[in-house]
Amino acid sequence: MLTGLSWLALEVKDLDAAREFYVDLLELPVRADREMGAAASDSHPKPDAESNAERESELAVTAGDASLILRRPEGVPRGGLHTHYAFSIPAAEYDDWWTRLTDAGYELEEAQFGPATSLYLYDPDGNCVELGQQDVAGPGIDGIFEVVLEVESIERARSFYTALGFEAVDTGENRARVRLDGPVALELWEPHLGIANARGGVHVDLGFETETPLAELEAVADRVRQVDRKADDEVVVRDPDGHVVTFVSP
Repeated sequence: MLTGLSWLALEVKDLDAAREFYVDLLELPVRADREMGAAASDSHPKPDAESNAERESELAVTAGDASLILRRPEGVPRGGLHTHYAFSIPAAEYDDWWTRLTDAGYELEEAQFGPATSLYLYDPDGNCVELGQQDVAGPGIDGIFEVVLEVESIERARSFYTALGFEAVDTGENRARVRLDGPVALELWEPHLGIANARGGVHVDLGFETETPLAELEAVADRVRQVDRKADDEVVVRDPDGHVVTFVSP
């Protein structure tokens, strides 16, 4: 059983620009106490504690209980390209965020989902970043609640993720997307443009916490594109669309 989102990795060209956006503007703290995604594997040595949070090619920041990894394209796996994903913010902070981001010169779009409102903007690398009202304590950004993956076949991708315990809760009218609930909401999109012209991410790197990494592999063994790493405490696979999915012990 997957118990939480551990990380989402994005590809960036310029770490300084990414730092200005995520650390200076969005006020996400640099994370210094964890390994950084599937790239920290046998072929990509894990950094020591002093250099763990930021290396020449990576920067990890904290969003609630998850990490956002910003990674230059200097190895495999790469981070996701043009990934649409959503940060959780306390409902009462929404107006403050709108003012802060418009004052900083960003053109925002807004969407309403029942009683909750979200704003949308783009980071320096073309990722569509959503800040959405959620039941979180804050202050500031307090988690990642949604990630959108681009897939070739909705049914094939849904079969993979429902085998891991995700549950389909909403299908788009044109059947080009499906929303899955789990430790994070996953939206699976066949290629199209969404709100704010967002696109689903390609070659996204996601890490999920679980007490049973090998059991998660067994659940999808007949659906994975390949297995990159298999150990008692960590399993790294490619889903049918090439997204990198890691099952890691907390």
